[in-house]
Amino acid sequence: MAGPDSDKSNCQQKEDSSLHRNCVSVSATVMNYIQQKCSKELHKIAGNSFSISPLVSEGSMMVLVVFTPRNPSMSRPHADFVRQRFIVFYQKTASNLKVINLHMSLNDNQKLQRKFPQLLIESSKDRPELTVMGTFAHIAMLEKSLHQKQPHTLLRPPDRGTMSASPTNSRENEDESCPICLENIPVAVTKKKTLECKHSFCTDCLKQAFDHKPICPTCGRVYGVLTGTQPKGGKMIVSQSESSLPGYDRYGTIIINYIIPSGIQEEEHPNPGEPYSGVTRRAFLPDSPEGRKVLMLLRKAFNQRLIFTVGQSTSTNRNNTVTWNDVHHKTSTHGGPTSYGYPDPDYLRRVQDELSAKGIK
Repeated sequence: MAGPDSDKSNCQQKEDSSLHRNCVSVSATVMNYIQQKCSKELHKIAGNSFSISPLVSEGSMMVLVVFTPRNPSMSRPHADFVRQRFIVFYQKTASNLKVINLHMSLNDNQKLQRKFPQLLIESSKDRPELTVMGTFAHIAMLEKSLHQKQPHTLLRPPDRGTMSASPTNSRENEDESCPICLENIPVAVTKKKTLECKHSFCTDCLKQAFDHKPICPTCGRVYGVLTGTQPKGGKMIVSQSESSLPGYDRYGTIIINYIIPSGIQEEEHPNPGEPYSGVTRRAFLPDSPEGRKVLMLLRKAFNQRLIFTVGQSTSTNRNNTVTWNDVHHKTSTHGGPTSYGYPDPDYLRRVQDELSAKGIK
């Protein structure tokens, strides 16, 4: 099955009518799953500035996904940014999908939908059969549940002739297809690249992906040094206090002051050329051996521009402002996890896991 691919003739016609309109051709099967089961993620990618809509051709296994700015003055780099985010999300979703057929009735469909809302379940019009699509983990949960209740229930992958648009029909096919282009990986050693995480890709596809960001497109493992989009020119100032944090009575406190000044967005940001609002943030760590280790990792992440980014603030809903970038900080000394404070016995472990996911170890 073909992956996201710029349909040049169709896209050119679209862009003739609107300079900032962009499009990409994807599997109708996968896009249907994304629309029905990943609507929140799709809305997050589009934001408030764009609409993402598929143009469906009846009988076609592919659809053209169009990215249209809600404001005609929206910059072209912003459109490219939204399109690229969608492609990365599509590739990650498609490479983790599995499709099976179940010999079950329409009534069974309704029961399964209630029990497994994450799965996309569709009924056959002419036979008592359900087609089920979902992640490998969710499909495994379904199969385990069915085998416990009905050990002889027949589970089989979809027929190749009728489900060729599905991203993956079995583990074997998943291993043979490239999660980036979704085409079969050439047999030649020079055309195939297998990473340490055991995921394989076309060599050229992986090179292009690594040129953009050195992470595995399937599992997100970082290879090399990952650089973020934190605005340049910020400061991370560290000081100590003798007072203790709840849960760390034997230790003092590390105080981190982040200062990110206001500036103008660059090409890597959502709205290049437009101003963004800077922030000052204060965070706290216990001055314990593990706390000092986390401080070292946070400093490394800050230097690689991974602590902050530019986007929409989740607390004020303001756009074009500096925001946290998925590395959680304790911004209060008290109040527990719900108040972003202490005590929170698992926090130091969790933040190390978050940093590790960004290649900071």
